Amino acid sequence: MHTTTLLLACSLVSLIAYHLFGGSKLRRNGQPLRRPPNTLPLAGNGILFLQARHKLFSWFVKCERLFGFETFQISVPTLPPGVVINDPKNLEFVLKNEGIFSKGDFFKRRSWDLFGNGIINTDGELWKVQRKAGLQFLSNTNLKVLTDVALPKYLDDSIQSLKRSKGGEVIDLEDTFHELTTILFGFLAFNVEIHNSHPFSKAFDYASGATCERFQNPLWPVTEIFFGGEFKKAVAQVKAFGSMIVSNAIQAKQSKERETNIDSSSGDMSGSLINSLLESIDDHQMVADAALNYLSAGRDTTAQALTWTFYLLMRNPSKLEAIRHEVSAVLKTEPNDKNSKLNTEVFRPSSMPYVMAVFYETLRLYPPVPFEMKQCERATTMPDGTFLPKETILIWCTWAMNRSRLTWGEDADIFMPERWLENGNLISKTAFEYPVFNGGPRTCLGKKMAELVAVQVIATLVFKFDFKAVDDRERISKNSLTLPMEGGLPCYVSNRST
Repeated sequence: MHTTTLLLACSLVSLIAYHLFGGSKLRRNGQPLRRPPNTLPLAGNGILFLQARHKLFSWFVKCERLFGFETFQISVPTLPPGVVINDPKNLEFVLKNEGIFSKGDFFKRRSWDLFGNGIINTDGELWKVQRKAGLQFLSNTNLKVLTDVALPKYLDDSIQSLKRSKGGEVIDLEDTFHELTTILFGFLAFNVEIHNSHPFSKAFDYASGATCERFQNPLWPVTEIFFGGEFKKAVAQVKAFGSMIVSNAIQAKQSKERETNIDSSSGDMSGSLINSLLESIDDHQMVADAALNYLSAGRDTTAQALTWTFYLLMRNPSKLEAIRHEVSAVLKTEPNDKNSKLNTEVFRPSSMPYVMAVFYETLRLYPPVPFEMKQCERATTMPDGTFLPKETILIWCTWAMNRSRLTWGEDADIFMPERWLENGNLISKTAFEYPVFNGGPRTCLGKKMAELVAVQVIATLVFKFDFKAVDDRERISKNSLTLPMEGGLPCYVSNRST
């Protein structure tokens, strides 16, 4: 985090603004909302939000354990009043009322440089247009191409790469998964070959981390004057890459080169997202923004979820063996090809409930988007009686909600895939109890795609390889808008006799 000393000095100036925004109008049934412990006079919770991200997660969990489903107030100098919600009923109200709760200026101002007019940042008609394009891209027909043709091909490339690793060689599984999702999504969505080693990937990772810091640092416009050069450079690289994607798609369409340049492994799905966006939006910069939003969501969240999954499996070998047992059972009922090659196309969520339970449980403990927020477009009252003035900021910490003992029981901190199974069948939670895939009109478009990819990747790699972590230390997330693992996931990989 940049220059805590500078922030502390500048906070004295910000106290006047704090009094202007105050937050005193926040009430529940006529009574002021409670505030978390260690809220400082005047400075509120501002200094607390400067701490390391994993420590902030722990603070939100501590608050959830203290307040339960009770909405409580937080305050940061220079910012509008804010509340933290943990009650699924309140979250349902927020997510189902787009007209009342929007992304808001607070969010957009901080994320605009990176995401522009993309779907992550937009509301209203522009959001609807981009969501429609995403729905067309993720149609059932396209998903079948993904699972039956494209994913097996690129997953096999990953398998061959792991097989080529020498004994004793340390493999970063996070890099392996990012390479898989980057090249897969690049071809299918944009018909562009992108690798995780591409300068765009590194620039986006840096820009995402810097954008995340803006949400923790109330004085980011000041600190970026002195320390924002690298961020600006990274954003420029990201934007240039987005413009290249659009330019390539336009040229291919105009010269009718798509028919000859499509990777045959991707079928008619290749490039369908970028073309849908071009057909729906006239402004090419907006198309570039939309493309980058989808690319970052498609490649990052799934790769990170897979990384945390294998981290947990290496720490819980009995769960890994349970997956192998399920894979073996499925393969006994499905014929492999004449070369005895593992037929990954038989791995489906419906036939592998335990693998899905492992994936859901990983997402519970390590949600790819650990924080979410909205802002009130007009004054309203939530189901629990909390009155929210216009411009109030609402925060819910998915990380903390997914560890709520009120929802998940006293073993909420424990990795236990079995909680998702009943008589061998996968059970579900509402989107408001388990907000990993968001909910309401903004339910994650890529949920089904992520599940399909996860089942094939987890089942295949666990069946074909042994994994051993290089050490036993607990892994944490580095600073980002999503949940990348600090330092990657280094491990030893060896072939199994299957």
